[in-house]
Amino acid sequence: MRSTFFYLFFLLVASSCGSSRSLVYFKDLEKSPNYTEEVKNKVNPKIQPDDLLTITVSSLNPESNVLFNNGVLQTIGGTSSGVATGRTNEGYLVDKDGSINFPVLGNVKLGGLTKEEATSKMVAEISKSVKNPIVNIKLINFRITVLGEVNRPSTFIVPSERVNLLEAIGLAGDLTAYGKRENVLIIRETNSIRSTFRINLTSKEALNSPSFYLQQNDVVYVEPAKIKSLQSGDSSFYIPLVSLGISVITALIFLTR
Repeated sequence: MRSTFFYLFFLLVASSCGSSRSLVYFKDLEKSPNYTEEVKNKVNPKIQPDDLLTITVSSLNPESNVLFNNGVLQTIGGTSSGVATGRTNEGYLVDKDGSINFPVLGNVKLGGLTKEEATSKMVAEISKSVKNPIVNIKLINFRITVLGEVNRPSTFIVPSERVNLLEAIGLAGDLTAYGKRENVLIIRETNSIRSTFRINLTSKEALNSPSFYLQQNDVVYVEPAKIKSLQSGDSSFYIPLVSLGISVITALIFLTR
């Protein structure tokens, strides 16, 4: 009977410890230390409504530069170069139709274009008035939000206009020990459509996910593991343990009869 008691006690302990998880990212990479693969899921962000763009125009015509840059003419090296740039604290807000209101040109639709495509379009439009213009476009409100079981949940502005999921988690101070690495949620809105994606960061397949590279305004949410429910007093976590405990006690009473 004593051996039966210890066996049942072992089952109880094993069940209570069964929720232990691996905290290692991409643990299946350990099998292939020289892992090499072509990156095929990298995408260029596309301009969306509510994006804020800075657009600067340079040409050999100082007067045109002033017109296309909101009337701001700057010099380089203390001498007039005829090169103008727009104010750094202002930008062009993309409206709900994907258009901006640009000096001289009026409404120009850039929504749905990559930055390179938008630059080519602006060059083509401005070239109708100015010879050989140089156009630079920058997205200045590329932001992502990281919430849940991370050390520093917040909204982050990304100056490089490109960030992947690991970099976003790094900005948030990495996942806590309670963070559920197997099921990270990404919430994305594109063209008024909200989509969700799940990524398992314990598998190398996460690197090939089409959502591994984030887009502007993405929200990353890291769920808490069940073990945190135990510490926070969530009674639902105890139900399996209580059930097993009752079964053990019932079995012991039956054996002692």
